[in-house]
Amino acid sequence: MTEFTSGIFNATKSVYSNNRGSILRTIVYTIGHFFIAITVLMLLADVPFMIALTDAIVEPLANSIWYFMLDKFWASKVKK
Repeated sequence: MTEFTSGIFNATKSVYSNNRGSILRTIVYTIGHFFIAITVLMLLADVPFMIALTDAIVEPLANSIWYFMLDKFWASKVKK
């Protein structure tokens, strides 16, 4: 393993270990949002599956970034 690759691996490991709870909650939230968005678009807006799928992937990814930042901010303000 090169020094560069090792550095990336160690940095990723550090980010994960320092943010494990937030990252796992964000992943669960995002996956749930995919299914909810597809269902709502298809049932309420009568959108074809492929368009609903595209929107259900792009929009929750943006929301997951927002949620991660919100969760980190919130967790920093709650007294432990």
